[in-house]
Amino acid sequence: MPIRRILAAVIATAALAGLGLTGAATAATAQGAPSYVTPSQCREGGGEPRIDLPGNPCVGGRYDGQAVD
Repeated sequence: MPIRRILAAVIATAALAGLGLTGAATAATAQGAPSYVTPSQCREGGGEPRIDLPGNPCVGGRYDGQAVD
């Protein structure tokens, strides 16, 4: 009987650890890719492409802060 409890605890711990690793991998993938917009997308979103500033940001509007490519 105690072996079954220990085995159940080990399986539950492994399952929860697997879910945690999956969540961490998803979060890293979602945040790892840089976001670029075209100058026309920036303007259509209500912003202004400022290629004269470091990082070439879109200033204002829907794409505020995203890099203009």
